[in-house]
Amino acid sequence: LSRPRQAPPRRRAQTWRKQITPSIKFLLSITVALASSAGAAFAGDAAAGERVFKKCLVCHEIGPGAKNKVGPLLNGIAGRQAGTIAGYSYSTQNKNSGIVWGEVIFKEYIKDPRAKIPGTKMVGINIRKESEADDLWEYLKQFDSEGKKK
Repeated sequence: LSRPRQAPPRRRAQTWRKQITPSIKFLLSITVALASSAGAAFAGDAAAGERVFKKCLVCHEIGPGAKNKVGPLLNGIAGRQAGTIAGYSYSTQNKNSGIVWGEVIFKEYIKDPRAKIPGTKMVGINIRKESEADDLWEYLKQFDSEGKKK
């Protein structure tokens, strides 16, 4: 005669849960860590942006006492309408562009100014790397319209 099949003891199920639960917790912690570091990878670095800004110093100033040069001063650029700095002679196309400077528009513009605003006076300064554009924006957006860091 054959014996009836017995259910596995409860202890095995509990052992299995004890083994799998730490693994799941570990995987969740890794997933959270990766997700938060990925978010940081997309954000710019203001200190690195200050170094990138050296390419812009030929034409632009920023900070307390900044003045218009070949290009307009960049204080308070975040949220400012294009073509509105007093005392700077903008191209008609720039004044009439309707652009309000924000991160996305700035990054498109800085890669190829004349593609974004045909007829603008600004020429490309070779900031084509996404990371440099991110860093530069982080640096510029720190300054309010008075040139003070926020």
